[in-house]
Amino acid sequence: MDAMELDLVIDPEVALKACQEVLQNVKLLKVEEEPELLEKCSPQRRSSAAAKQSLLLRLFESKLFDVSMAISYLYKSKEPGVQAYIGNRLFSFSDDDVDFHLPQLLNMYVHMDEDMGDAIRPYVVHRCRQSIAFSLQTAWLLGAYSSDMHISTQRHSRGTKLRKLILSDELKPHSRHAVEPSPAPDSQIIPADAYLSPSKRTHQRSKSDATHCTSLATSLKRTASNPKVERGYDEPLRLTPQREFIKSLMGIGKRLATLPTKEQKTKQLTSELLVLNHKLPARVWLPTAAFDHHVVRVPHTQAVVLNSKDKAPYIIYVEVLECESFETSTIPVRIPETRIRSARSADNLLPECVGITAEQRAGSFSTVPNYDNDDEAWAVDDIGELQVELPEGHTSSSDNISQFSVDSITSTESKEPIFIAAGDIRRRLSENLAHTPTTFRKDPEDPSAVALKEPWQEKVRRIREGSPYGHLPNWRLLSVIVKCGDDLRQELLAFQVLSQLQSIWEQERVPLWIKPYKILVMSSDSGMIEPVLNAVSLHQVRKQSQLSLLDYFLQEHGSYTTEAFLTAQRNFVESCAGYSLICYLLQVKDRHNGNILLDSEGHIIHIDFGFILSSSPRNLGFETSAFKLTSEFVDVMGGLDGDMFNYYKVLMLQGLIAARKHMEKVVQIVEIMQQGSHLPCFHGSSTIRYLKERFHMSLTEEQLQVLVEQMVDGSMRSITTKLYDGFQYFTNGIM
Repeated sequence: MDAMELDLVIDPEVALKACQEVLQNVKLLKVEEEPELLEKCSPQRRSSAAAKQSLLLRLFESKLFDVSMAISYLYKSKEPGVQAYIGNRLFSFSDDDVDFHLPQLLNMYVHMDEDMGDAIRPYVVHRCRQSIAFSLQTAWLLGAYSSDMHISTQRHSRGTKLRKLILSDELKPHSRHAVEPSPAPDSQIIPADAYLSPSKRTHQRSKSDATHCTSLATSLKRTASNPKVERGYDEPLRLTPQREFIKSLMGIGKRLATLPTKEQKTKQLTSELLVLNHKLPARVWLPTAAFDHHVVRVPHTQAVVLNSKDKAPYIIYVEVLECESFETSTIPVRIPETRIRSARSADNLLPECVGITAEQRAGSFSTVPNYDNDDEAWAVDDIGELQVELPEGHTSSSDNISQFSVDSITSTESKEPIFIAAGDIRRRLSENLAHTPTTFRKDPEDPSAVALKEPWQEKVRRIREGSPYGHLPNWRLLSVIVKCGDDLRQELLAFQVLSQLQSIWEQERVPLWIKPYKILVMSSDSGMIEPVLNAVSLHQVRKQSQLSLLDYFLQEHGSYTTEAFLTAQRNFVESCAGYSLICYLLQVKDRHNGNILLDSEGHIIHIDFGFILSSSPRNLGFETSAFKLTSEFVDVMGGLDGDMFNYYKVLMLQGLIAARKHMEKVVQIVEIMQQGSHLPCFHGSSTIRYLKERFHMSLTEEQLQVLVEQMVDGSMRSITTKLYDGFQYFTNGIM
């Protein structure tokens, strides 16, 4: 690849001049193509056309011209000068704003004409030089969106070429004068400067610098936890660790899918993660997190396999140490498990969540492939041994609890006897029971239920207590769902639409509540999902509690008049209204109770957007209602005549009015992704037209109110919703 091509960035003045020339030359009536129209146009008409072009240029240069508007004009414009100008304007927006629209930019790059590609490429190349995370995300998306091409076309497409360029690691940061510090003689930590970003360094690395870095990598001794370290120079060090870490997680998912039972999958998952831990800490991170960090440990017994009939998605909990920059900060030193808190570890805190004994865990280790023979050379070696001394007088948590109980009983500080009436005791016990969240029973067919029900803060406290890194102030716990065999591109599209609508409702001050969760697409059949914390599915609620939804609310939050119940009820109504609109606008299907979560605050959260817009499960056509609104939902709202049910309908109306004011922002997200796509959600030629129709731009607010009443009534009475729930119960056991 030519060096000049790699450094290509459009000059702002050149782009502006090109844009001005295009806007001046392109007449609204296209008089160049039809010269006879020029004579028919009055001078006033021609002057008006020029004025409109001038206004467009002024718009491009104004503060109102945001990323969403830029993406819209970039997509719709057919003029290379305008495209080049907007491509250059991308540099003026914040990284976060552009990153939200990255799927649209890359889909246009892959599937639209050469001029579009030339306009987008300089920005993408520039960002790839700056960030490893952006480089990998771009490479993964390019691969996923190129997969819809015919194989012969795909091999030589511009998307494939750019992806190969990124993964070849030729797009290194520009740098000039920094001198790389020498490592301590006995240190085996990879130096931070091996991965510096442009913001952290100012010189171009010389050949000798690169040789020094390579020699450092090759000097690390080979161990079981770092078997291929001497081959580090074969692949670019900058991207390799994270790529191999992700590949390891995906490989686990593929192997789990071949096992027949949940119990076998859980044992295999535990064993594989145990081996994975030998490669940590390393310069790897969870891409779904909102802060920079290094992964130091995966508590292997806490991971669980999630419900899926044919595949094996799983959730892991990951211990990380927050840092200034995962690219430049020093990798943490490994702390051996046996050196700290030897009397207590996360591995034996909740064995019932895993369903296997310590002996079984030890025995199942041999089922893991021999990692000494694989190509996963991404970990830092087991570098040094950090001696951690427990403070004098330190006792385990269980000892602390026991001692606290004894101290409470034998305390002599309180001289006066305290008398409490029996009625007060009964009342307090009753209130305590009413406000104590229920725990779920261990279920071999659904091992995730116990893990997901546990309050997040309790899980964090418990795992931190048993972690050798838990004493560090920058210790954090993260979680992620790993999915193999599923195309998450539709999930990513749904996330973008939900995020856009959430922003619109906040801007218009409509108190609707939805929870867009992050999606990371890594290929056309794999990716990661951000879990929703403190939430379980309605299926798990019904199966575990054997209660109606209203009775479960009463059990979790207290009686009808308590503040806790009223708050949870309001949360339920505001989230139910939000997701009712989402399901209507996006035509979300497959709404069984396994795909609807209930969190600890009373919100419902819809998950799994695999069937949206023009697709439905097996094309059965069961779900014909606008959205799912069961009698159980209405009961929680206080019944058909209750104030909260009326509030639900008011929120629906306000949300729809607000959404249609910004319809173009929502529609363009979907429309751009239809380019070149074979996703089932775009089946047929009318997807976008039907989407626009559901915003009902021609109706008055009074007519919209009638429409909302009709949709609510139709959804409550829908026989197809009941049929689909019954179908899911008899075929998949979903209650």
